[in-house]
Amino acid sequence: MSRRSPLDINDAAADGRRRDLGPLRRLVPFLLPYKWRIAGAMLALTVAAGTVLGLGQGMRVLVDQGFAAGDSGLLDRALLVLLGVIALMAAATYGRFYLVSWIGERVVADIRSAVYDHVLTLSPGFFETTKTGEILSRLTTDTTLLQVVVGSSASIALRNTLMFLGGTGMLLVTSPKLTGLVALVVPLVVAPIVLFGRRVRKLSRDSQDRIADIGSFVEETLAAIRTVQAYTHEAIDRTLFGRRVEDAFDVAVGRVRVRALMTVIVIVLVFGAVGIILWIGGHDVLSGRLTPGELSAFVIYAVVVAGSVGAISEVIGDLQRAAGATERLFGLLAVESEIRPPLSPVALPVPARGDLAFEGVRFHYPSRPDWAALEDFTLSVRPGERVALVGPSGAGKSTVFQLLLRFYDPQAGGIRLDGVDVREADPLDVRRRLGLVAQDPVIFSANAWENIRYGRPDASDAEVRAAAQAAHALEFLDALPEGFDTFLGEKGVRLSGGQRQRLAIARAILRDPPVLLLDEATSALDAESERMVQDALDRLMHGRTTLIVAHRLATVLTADRIVVMDHGRVVETGTHAELVAQGGLYARLAALQFDRAEA
Repeated sequence: MSRRSPLDINDAAADGRRRDLGPLRRLVPFLLPYKWRIAGAMLALTVAAGTVLGLGQGMRVLVDQGFAAGDSGLLDRALLVLLGVIALMAAATYGRFYLVSWIGERVVADIRSAVYDHVLTLSPGFFETTKTGEILSRLTTDTTLLQVVVGSSASIALRNTLMFLGGTGMLLVTSPKLTGLVALVVPLVVAPIVLFGRRVRKLSRDSQDRIADIGSFVEETLAAIRTVQAYTHEAIDRTLFGRRVEDAFDVAVGRVRVRALMTVIVIVLVFGAVGIILWIGGHDVLSGRLTPGELSAFVIYAVVVAGSVGAISEVIGDLQRAAGATERLFGLLAVESEIRPPLSPVALPVPARGDLAFEGVRFHYPSRPDWAALEDFTLSVRPGERVALVGPSGAGKSTVFQLLLRFYDPQAGGIRLDGVDVREADPLDVRRRLGLVAQDPVIFSANAWENIRYGRPDASDAEVRAAAQAAHALEFLDALPEGFDTFLGEKGVRLSGGQRQRLAIARAILRDPPVLLLDEATSALDAESERMVQDALDRLMHGRTTLIVAHRLATVLTADRIVVMDHGRVVETGTHAELVAQGGLYARLAALQFDRAEA
């Protein structure tokens, strides 16, 4: 059975709550800091709605007292009042639009930051089972939906709700009889909004999921564009991408069809009812039960109420989509990291010694729960000792680094740094004492200053250049078009493999950690570069605890101790000469490599 993503689980839970009308309530904590701006927006919104409602009463007075009595002075005064009302309405509309738009942009910016900050705290185990494109979709598409709602649709919905309530009240004051007829129509209009709204919400979530699939596919393909082109896989990937696009299109069209049908039904019901009510009102005027001014005011209020209901039916789809987006975003925020600092973390001793101990460790990766990466793994490393971990692929060498960095916690056993169990210490304190040079060097889309300074953000330019020189990277960095200021391309694409490796080594040199972790640190270098970098690493390793993972045994001959691993266990320990003399696994690996080198 395949392992489900934590986001899939949260989405399933959200589906179970689909009829809950309160997902948007989760936005309240993000709105509260801006309560005064919200109050200003509500005031402006109320004034704008009130001015519209006031026009109806103005029309009643004008028709009954101005036109009927032939009072031209009243007509002149009505024009002045109308101009004043228009000016007030314009000012209130400006205030509402500006404040609501500002709140929408600000809240969405806060949510994006909150989601990104939370994602950075999640353990690597989460990303084993969750697509990066899925997270990107939630940070971009879903937050954009919220921006539309908070900064526009919510304001429209509130404004039209006020217009509906105010207009209904004025209808009741103007003609209770006709208002009673309107009340009979309201359930007919509200029913399709509720019924179709649920369907729109489900289709909106499906549409967002399909868009997330598109983003995941594009991100994965572009990240491996060289492999795609090397294996001439473009045509197949075009077909696969086209299917995903068509799936998203089909779901979106289904959503649009339902929204369009809902809007048509509401419009027909609303304006059909208005026509019938006006026909009845016209007969009341002819019989003297209603004045022409009252009918005119009633018409205005009926149009206001009908327009408000129509507008609400339009934005209800956006609100439903936003509810789905809110569920997805807060589902991501609800994911808890498996690696969390304890409530009362134990402080690591100062100064750092670099004493390491693995005690009976057993570990299974979350994505491979049936396979033990480490089994009863025990190893002690003295301060300043240089220990090499060797063995066949899959023996668990790199897993040792993953656990020491506390990217994961073991299922059994313990790991100690300077005598403190890493689970009892703050993960940040643990990682600050470690310097990693990975087999696949990570270069960020920035210049050399920022990439090397990643190891110690407060380092001076002179210290950065000194680290680059120690890693034998100074020469090629100075030769770039703009030197250290040159943009290195996405993932350092403008550098060779060996240059990227030396840049990563410079980053570790600048960090100057008590414990150094070298994971095939010279694997991408040619013979001359490897010699230069090995010299730099020898100086860097001097006086500090070093763990070296290597497949090329020539790089570990100078280690104080070589630990041979197989199937997650320690099978041999000793120096190169001792292990060769034992004739075990290391001797066989050495014979294969050195014999091949001689050949």
